[in-house]
Amino acid sequence: MAVLTTNTPILEKRYAMLGAALIAPTIVVFTLVIVYPLLAAIYLSAFQIYTPTLEGDFVGAENYVRLLTRGDFWSALVTTLIWTVGTLTLQIVFGVGMALLLHQNLWFRSLARSLVLFPYFLSTVVAVLVWRWLFNDLYGALNHGLIQLGILDMPLDWLGTMPNAMIGVILVGAWKYFPFVVIAVLARLQTIPEHLYEAARIDGAGPIARFWDITLPQLRSVLTVIILLRAIWDFKEFDLIYLLTGGGPIDSTQTLALLVYEEAFGLNQMGQAAAYSVGMMVVMLAFMIVYIRRTREGE
Repeated sequence: MAVLTTNTPILEKRYAMLGAALIAPTIVVFTLVIVYPLLAAIYLSAFQIYTPTLEGDFVGAENYVRLLTRGDFWSALVTTLIWTVGTLTLQIVFGVGMALLLHQNLWFRSLARSLVLFPYFLSTVVAVLVWRWLFNDLYGALNHGLIQLGILDMPLDWLGTMPNAMIGVILVGAWKYFPFVVIAVLARLQTIPEHLYEAARIDGAGPIARFWDITLPQLRSVLTVIILLRAIWDFKEFDLIYLLTGGGPIDSTQTLALLVYEEAFGLNQMGQAAAYSVGMMVVMLAFMIVYIRRTREGE
């Protein structure tokens, strides 16, 4: 016992050193990938920097004053919120509906569960190329089908006019990312006790009543996490919107992510772009705080 007591501090010290050694690579990667770029963006936002040379003058808070007083930031923020709310709503509606369908005892359920993941794992570039072909106003399959059905009299410019461009971008975003909702909701549906539904059937509850009284309350916690995560990811979406419309027509679909890119590499104003990115980070921080609080409450 005396030997064990004597060696206990030494063992604890060794375990502590081992834990520090194991976590050190993660801390290094976290610092290089997240902390350093964040601090660099805050630092650059205090300068008026020309992108090709990365040289400029210290301007202090002038970039943030421009951010608050110029209308392009607020216009891009509104566009980003419209995009986020629109595509997130469709993702939740389609995702929950598809999860409920795939939860049923269907003979093709295994195949359907595999196919529903296809949009999520498909390359964004490939998906955008396919959808740009579908949306094409001259030879697009979407216009051709709508004209054949008698819904349209003439081809519609889906990505070149508003509000068609925003609708098109939201539809593509919802199609691309709704499988994430399906996966999460389907996993939760499989853990709901079956005896709850059996008791509801005995009491005479129909499918709609069972959904509102049993399924939806059971899904509330996972839906909260899904909404917060997808809101964060959709808010910072860049490649899909950039490849579809480039922020056009004019700047009607220009989100904050596209605005940062335009300022940095279109106008060569790296300092102003850094200020925009910091403003974008502040907005996303609000989502993160809500997500962390909801996660802790769930635990």
